[in-house]
Amino acid sequence: MGQRLMKRVLSGIQPSGQLTLGNYIGAMQNFVKLQHTEECFFMVVDLHAITVPQEPAALREQTEAVAALFIAAGIDPLKANVFVQSHVRAHAELGWLFTTLANMGELERMTQFKDKSAGKDSVGAGLFVYPTLMAADILIYNADLVPVGDDQKQHLELTRDLAQRFNTRFGQYFTIPEPYIAKVGARVMSLDDAGKKMSKSNPNAGSFIALLDAPDVIRKKISRATTDSGREVKYDPANKPEISNLISIYAHCANMTVEAVESRYDGQGYGPFKKDLAEHVVSVIEPLQARYNDIRQSGEIHQILKRGAEQAAAIADRTVADVKERMGFLSPRG
Repeated sequence: MGQRLMKRVLSGIQPSGQLTLGNYIGAMQNFVKLQHTEECFFMVVDLHAITVPQEPAALREQTEAVAALFIAAGIDPLKANVFVQSHVRAHAELGWLFTTLANMGELERMTQFKDKSAGKDSVGAGLFVYPTLMAADILIYNADLVPVGDDQKQHLELTRDLAQRFNTRFGQYFTIPEPYIAKVGARVMSLDDAGKKMSKSNPNAGSFIALLDAPDVIRKKISRATTDSGREVKYDPANKPEISNLISIYAHCANMTVEAVESRYDGQGYGPFKKDLAEHVVSVIEPLQARYNDIRQSGEIHQILKRGAEQAAAIADRTVADVKERMGFLSPRG
């Protein structure tokens, strides 16, 4: 592929469950920064969401909600490409082609498949081949950088393997993508167990702060957040993981250093700290919610997604045509 002036970045978020403060701090704020320096593609990955059963009306609502939250968080659709995965049909086609390059053994070794299928009598085939579709999502744009969490690093490794396998068999074509590790951005942990990542899939709604939670709900969740024994507001992840997680959230939302937070609450205990933390979180989320409501009410998200899909498809369709030609498919052009 020709040399690009900017790195190409690809990332996506599933429209299952509500997006959380963890998604915002850990991913979306980095997306906003990246759009100014790189060529960015940000997807709502609805094809991935259906690897587990989804209620149709809820899937439609959540897909539009996630897309609107991308824009509300500060992603500029004139700078970054925002679209829905299923609106670019080439993703599914390339995903199928990659299932023919992947081996059963390497898909069986995926820890996420093991975790999600554990103890179930019946497991969908879509869950099994999910990593080949993720590889297609990345390689279809020849992405250079992929922001990934720990739970997706194994899938990115498979993506790299499939790209190299294709290049070896059919000639050099795909860029080998690299993980993007943000220089800033906290890993936000659960409010009820700092040993687990804050997740929208946690059945305990009190464990996460949803971006669309009402301010009083946020205040209540933070007031009930688990804390360590003692009362010292000290950042010590090994010995005080719960309060350290809350300090990290505070530092991010208040734009302060961890040391400054510790100093402010020296000798005050958890009560005043948690009360102020709640207000800082609300001050970050309230303006985002206002922008989100404006976007949903105006209906502009539909035009944004239509334009985004058209721009993405122009690249994706060309990639699939090139791949099929290299693999030996007869061209429909005659």
